[in-house]
Amino acid sequence: MSQSEATAVACANIAFVKYWGNLDADRRLPLNDSLSMNLSAATTTTHVRFDPRLAADRVALDGETRYGPTRARVVAHLDRVRRRAGIGTRAEVTSANSFPMGTGIASSASGFAALTLAAVGAVGLERSEEELSVLARLGSGSAARSVPGGFVEWRAADTDAGSFARSLAPPEHWDLRDVVAVVSRDHKAVGSADGHTAARTSPYLGARLAELPPRLGAVRRALLARDLASLGPAAEAEALSLHAVAMTSRPPVLYWQPGTLALLHVVRRWRSQGLGVYFTLDAGPNVHLLCEGHDAAAVEAELAHLDYVEFSLHNRPGGAARLVTAAQDVPA
Repeated sequence: MSQSEATAVACANIAFVKYWGNLDADRRLPLNDSLSMNLSAATTTTHVRFDPRLAADRVALDGETRYGPTRARVVAHLDRVRRRAGIGTRAEVTSANSFPMGTGIASSASGFAALTLAAVGAVGLERSEEELSVLARLGSGSAARSVPGGFVEWRAADTDAGSFARSLAPPEHWDLRDVVAVVSRDHKAVGSADGHTAARTSPYLGARLAELPPRLGAVRRALLARDLASLGPAAEAEALSLHAVAMTSRPPVLYWQPGTLALLHVVRRWRSQGLGVYFTLDAGPNVHLLCEGHDAAAVEAELAHLDYVEFSLHNRPGGAARLVTAAQDVPA
């Protein structure tokens, strides 16, 4: 592979303390710190090739040439890399996801993390993990968390350089699993960027922000102690808090589908019967089920009986975003 092209793979992530609302929307500076886990089976693989023969950038996602806002967002990120490299060369971007895009499984996080590494690698720039996290954040806020590996903390700040993510613990720290129950493959009607803007209109945003410092501390301690009994209730409360703000925005942002609510009730019933499982949700209808490795098979078996679950995606803690060779097999 020549220096003018590179391929990268990055994991999506699930946040236990979430990003919802911006201090500065243009720079995607979040209102609060957040904590997450990379998802081993939810990956984006992106190839970037800079070619002086191209008159315009080309963007293909999941086998489909993209135009309009999707292409514009990718081109804007390529422009950030071009400015840093001091070039004007157009590029061809080819990207593929291992999971449905735009359904609340953080495809923009893995997408812009992979795009960042591939584009930077293609132009031969040397950047630290912290600098790559800052750059990825400018494309999609949660992409900052998909650059480091394992369990990740993203710092809020009022400057570009101060708002980056770093690993709190490596993937092997804890055999925590995230089984994503997909109740809808449909692309969500309200994107996360619009949801962040709408959050400012909710009368409950202030209450949510006041709750976050103690919750952040509790989740951090639970992750470091590998304590699911403490992490689970905090993650559930945090997910419901985010959706309460979304639902009370003006106009309301409602991501849930009937299967979403049904699963929340089912998870509580399973837990009352002795299964160690908790839920969380991102900005979408699909439900992330958190359990330890020894309970993952039982969770998947229970999901298989639910006719409103289309399929499930079983994740372990995922690694950092990385460059790969064109011929290299990329594990799910």
